[in-house]
Amino acid sequence: MRNGDVSFWWRQIGLPAPRPALPGDLDVDVCVVGAGFTGLWTAYYLRRLDPSVRVVVIEARFAGFGASGRNGGWLTNSVTGGRERYGRDDGIRQQAALNAAVDEVIRVADGEGIDADILAGGELNVAYTPAQLARLRAFAAAEAKWPGADVVELSPAETRDRVGVARPLGAVWHPHCARVHPAKLVRGLAEAVERAGAVIYEDTPAPAISPGRVETPRGTVRAAHVLRATEGFTANLRGEHRTWLPMNSSLIVTDPLPAEAWDRIGWAHADTLGDLAHVYTYAQRTADRRIAFGGRGVPYRYGSRVDTDGRTQERAVAGLTALLHRAFPDAADVPIAHAWSGVLGVPRDWAASVGHDTATGLGWAGGYVGTGVTTTNLAGRTLADLVLGRDTDLVHLPWVGHRAKRWEPEPLRWLAVNAIYAAYHAADRHEARGRPATSPIAKLADLISGH
Repeated sequence: MRNGDVSFWWRQIGLPAPRPALPGDLDVDVCVVGAGFTGLWTAYYLRRLDPSVRVVVIEARFAGFGASGRNGGWLTNSVTGGRERYGRDDGIRQQAALNAAVDEVIRVADGEGIDADILAGGELNVAYTPAQLARLRAFAAAEAKWPGADVVELSPAETRDRVGVARPLGAVWHPHCARVHPAKLVRGLAEAVERAGAVIYEDTPAPAISPGRVETPRGTVRAAHVLRATEGFTANLRGEHRTWLPMNSSLIVTDPLPAEAWDRIGWAHADTLGDLAHVYTYAQRTADRRIAFGGRGVPYRYGSRVDTDGRTQERAVAGLTALLHRAFPDAADVPIAHAWSGVLGVPRDWAASVGHDTATGLGWAGGYVGTGVTTTNLAGRTLADLVLGRDTDLVHLPWVGHRAKRWEPEPLRWLAVNAIYAAYHAADRHEARGRPATSPIAKLADLISGH
């Protein structure tokens, strides 16, 4: 089994040829810091909307090195932090914008000739225990009140008809999701950004940003607009250490399953697959007949440290493998080919945001808490409109300008995060023994986390 090396997705298609580093001091109109999905979408739409705007993107490693090239490949419509926080009308608008963003990513990928194994099969979330089933039914009832959610509750038989998981008690499904190969998408998007006329500089870390300036070891970029698109690596920026917590998520991927196993499992629609556990899992059937399966490993490293190469702890690999085999006994004899991890940005209130200060030219987007494959596209289009001063529906969405309070200092941050996830693990163990309702341990963890 390969461990780390950024991700399976990148190793499958080959790491990209290095782009040049920043050649020295530079003057431009817009400097985007971070060449993940957020930064690349922002640069793409800026140049499409106004080809006269001089745009550069600087990246510490290479385009797609972070979560954009490591995630589970869910192009879904989740409103990070929940639409309910915005009230009825604004929540409906935010949901509609995310639904449209799923379609927009697919449209751009098709128009730019990006073959990213995209298949729109919807999102399926399965209940495996009585407590999970109770949460599922409550969730389905709540979603039915929101236009655009389009959630359908499924029986155990209907669940198995879509994906042949073992012993499901029920599921919910919605159509606004597609499977995607993340590295193929981010590689193709970076190339589309360059075709649009923006310049990407790699191997150029930015330890500090300020109004009109991005400082790097290779030179200073002066720009009227400086946009922070660093997501889980935001803690590395001077003054941003407590802005977003870098949460770790881990994945494993199997060797290709034999045809007879797929005959039993089905999964013909390529639904993305999740569950209703507190420490939830997420999975996809890959285009080359593997199962990619993810969840929480070691959730947080002391001092907001971030990983460099995606290496995953053996106990996280073992835990994910056990959960994979529980859901798919037909995969029990299939070797695990690769394990890797990445960091995602978590605001203190778990709500993603985008914003731009016209007085300073500073902008930001992120805090996606693992739901960024789609949300980054909406963020990029919104940031482009904000920078260009366009009065569009996007700049009036309720997440624009939102700011969460900062995370607690250490050691409180480390103690709280690890205690919360220990409680969630304990709650899942209690519920696996047949508890009919959500464990009070999980309710306490929810209260502490504010989630």
